[in-house]
Amino acid sequence: MSAPCLFCKIAAKEIPAGIVYEDQDVVAFRDLNPQAPTHVLVIPKRHIGSLDDAEPADGALLGAMMLAVKKVASAAGLTGGHRVVTNNGPDGGQSVAHLHFHVLGGRPMAWPPG
Repeated sequence: MSAPCLFCKIAAKEIPAGIVYEDQDVVAFRDLNPQAPTHVLVIPKRHIGSLDDAEPADGALLGAMMLAVKKVASAAGLTGGHRVVTNNGPDGGQSVAHLHFHVLGGRPMAWPPG
C-alpha cells in the first residue's frame, strides 16, 4: 500500500491547514495558492482519487461534500455567488490525486475559465 496522499494527511491532521469547516465526512481548508479572494478546498476524509474513482456507494459522501460547499460559501459571505470546480485527471488539471472541490468567490468570475 502506498503512503497516504497530501490531502489524506491534512484530513488526519498530520499536516496543518487553514481549516474553515469540518464534519465527520468532510474537511474544508484554505488553498495555499488562492485564485480568488475566497478559495477553499473541500475534500472527503476518506480517500477517493478523483471523481472518476467515485462509486455509486459514494453518493451520500458526494452529497455531503456539496452541502459542505454550501456551508463554506455561506460562512465566507459569498452572497453574490461563487464557483465550484473539480479538476479530474491530469488533462483536467488535477494536481493532487484526492477528490476535491474548489470553492472560489469574492470577485466576479469570467467564462470560459481557461
